[in-house]
Amino acid sequence: MLTLGLEMQHKFHIVLEQDEEWFIGYCPEVPGANGQGKTEIKCRRNVQDAIDLILQHRLEESLKGLPEDARVEVLDH
Repeated sequence: MLTLGLEMQHKFHIVLEQDEEWFIGYCPEVPGANGQGKTEIKCRRNVQDAIDLILQHRLEESLKGLPEDARVEVLDH
């Protein structure tokens, strides 16, 4: 069984805006990865968590139904 994890390291952009007391953020490279928080730090963390969850879900879904003899490798680039 394959243990899935986000060992890959990528750099993503975050767009931060302030709306009164709240900071709103999103990642343009990962549709749906957005967050908010009362501080920039909390907002940034929420966007990072959203990116992790979305990428983990995409990986799990893409690996469903692979033949048993299929190899999954991590590509470093």
